[in-house]
Amino acid sequence: MNLPVMTTDVFAERLARDGQQLGRSTLDVLQINVGKICNQVCRHCHVDAGPHRTEIMTGETVEKILDWLAPTALSTVDITGGAPEINPHFEHLVERCRAQGRHVIDRCNLTILLEPGYEQLAEFLKTHRVELACSLPCYLEENVDAQRGAGVFQQSIEALRRLNALGYGQPGTGLVLDLVYNPVGVSLPPAQAELEQTYKRELDARYGIRFNRLWTITNMPISRFADWLARTGEAAAYQERLEQAHNGANVAAVMCRTTVSVDWLGRVYDCDFNQMLDWPLGNGHPLHLWEIDVDRFTELPIRTGAHCFGCTAGAGSSCAGALA
Repeated sequence: MNLPVMTTDVFAERLARDGQQLGRSTLDVLQINVGKICNQVCRHCHVDAGPHRTEIMTGETVEKILDWLAPTALSTVDITGGAPEINPHFEHLVERCRAQGRHVIDRCNLTILLEPGYEQLAEFLKTHRVELACSLPCYLEENVDAQRGAGVFQQSIEALRRLNALGYGQPGTGLVLDLVYNPVGVSLPPAQAELEQTYKRELDARYGIRFNRLWTITNMPISRFADWLARTGEAAAYQERLEQAHNGANVAAVMCRTTVSVDWLGRVYDCDFNQMLDWPLGNGHPLHLWEIDVDRFTELPIRTGAHCFGCTAGAGSSCAGALA
């Protein structure tokens, strides 16, 4: 379920009132959702991922994406899911992207590293120097388990210890380990820099865990989180909170200006959130990535809606954390 689609684009109206426009810059990041299968079922998940899902990117689609990517100047490939590592073509995708000289980010839920059959995954990620963006919505066990499931926190700590032992998050290794914070409930994220210092202090003191950066990400009122908002009667209040916290200074830095999102079928969207709403790029017939001329990317309009306030509220939010 998603929140009801409004007949007018309230986000676009707000930009117009403020004399702002949202346009694209140079395309630099390709975010690929390789499937919705996951070994977890998190309450805040905007993908509605879980073990019950069957959507998964085929090897043929992976090859088409890689062929499109090869001649471009995009610097970064951001691989997400579900648990992206479950896709049987994950390692091939990483290897080819690294061979092309791209920076690769893996959106890892940590617990996948402990699952049977994935024992060598952490070593593979180290070998290819993949940056890890790992979900850990709190440094307190009760909060994490409430949001992500019983026992997830302790499994996450064990996975982080393994990554630290390989050099991830350690000074001088260049193996980047970032943690991702999502609020528990209907609050907006606190200041990212301050919360990062708290995370580093608490995780080091309690568990000896080290990491590089903390990304704070606002929960989007779509999919599973929207269901929860509706059940608790908080949907309208949360949307109002996002709109009241809108910060126009964030508009210039939102991720849809430099990022394109691709789903498990190779179809293209302005962002991962529009993908989950099934809002194809350009507000028209769904296009596949290989049908788009990268040199004309900046000419394509960006489709916006009420959920976009989740990116501009307060310090702002993107797939790489706060904007300001």
